[in-house]
Amino acid sequence: MQETRLDISRIRAARRVIDPIFLDTPLYRCEALEPDLGCGVSIKLETANPVRSFKARGTEVVASLLADNGSRAVVCASAGNLGQALAWSGRGRGLDVTVVASRFAAAAKLDRIRALGASLELVDGDHEMARERAAAIARCDGIRLVEDSLDIETCEGAATIGLELMDTAPSFDAVLIALGGGALATGVGHVVKAMAPEAEVICIQPLGAPAMTHSWHQRRVVTTDSTDTIADGVAGRRPIPAVLDDLLLVADDAVLVQETSIIAGMRILLDHAGLVVEPSAALGIAAILEDRDRFAGRHMVSIVCGSNVDMDDYHRWVGAAPAHRP
Repeated sequence: MQETRLDISRIRAARRVIDPIFLDTPLYRCEALEPDLGCGVSIKLETANPVRSFKARGTEVVASLLADNGSRAVVCASAGNLGQALAWSGRGRGLDVTVVASRFAAAAKLDRIRALGASLELVDGDHEMARERAAAIARCDGIRLVEDSLDIETCEGAATIGLELMDTAPSFDAVLIALGGGALATGVGHVVKAMAPEAEVICIQPLGAPAMTHSWHQRRVVTTDSTDTIADGVAGRRPIPAVLDDLLLVADDAVLVQETSIIAGMRILLDHAGLVVEPSAALGIAAILEDRDRFAGRHMVSIVCGSNVDMDDYHRWVGAAPAHRP
């Protein structure tokens, strides 16, 4: 494999600074899913932790380095999950954390950021506007800006999931990874391709937020003017060139799925696995639903990456979802 920005030795070192509460998350074969999906499915459950997503693996690395360097303040832009994770990691290390988010972000995520003690600034725009505002705060105040997926710590923290897959999973044919900014996909993808190159790395985005997928297929950065998806955690419009370069080296495919399939995936995970997940976490299941022939008879690992969802929204989506094939 050609070299990405990531390094296996640093990924192993990251495990030593991440709070164990975020490590060694459940991984299990979920046989109840298999009749509906037509393939073997193992779930890597990244929701059973204090911030209910994988993001703290990366923020633990960032916050540890900042604390070691004597830094006392940090800012990030977030659709919700990164902000919660940075607030949690920063609180434990005495950092002043500011999170910039869209005022249209999920209320449950914003409430949790506040509850974890971070300062929250809201912008009248989408996540890309929040990124711009966070960068301005960092320049003005002279503090560290955490840029998800661009900052290598966020990728290498997420990559520790890949180490756990390699250590504990029986052989699998492919890993299904939600694709947003790219930290999860490039991190896990780097480890899988380094240690089990025969396994496929398949990234999934919503049809309504396709920028990174289009970029992967065209091998250049493709931006979009807007997004239209319930999967707010992966709804970026402007891929980061360095992250795309990494993704091109580790991903075997990038696919787009419809909103109806995302909702059906959420419903299946509730009905057959007892899991309440946010839309981004159902992307892997949605990909199987849309292309059963591709996955038939194979063993897939799907990373269930988050469960921070507004319950009113969840009931509105999942309550109306069909229990049969979409």
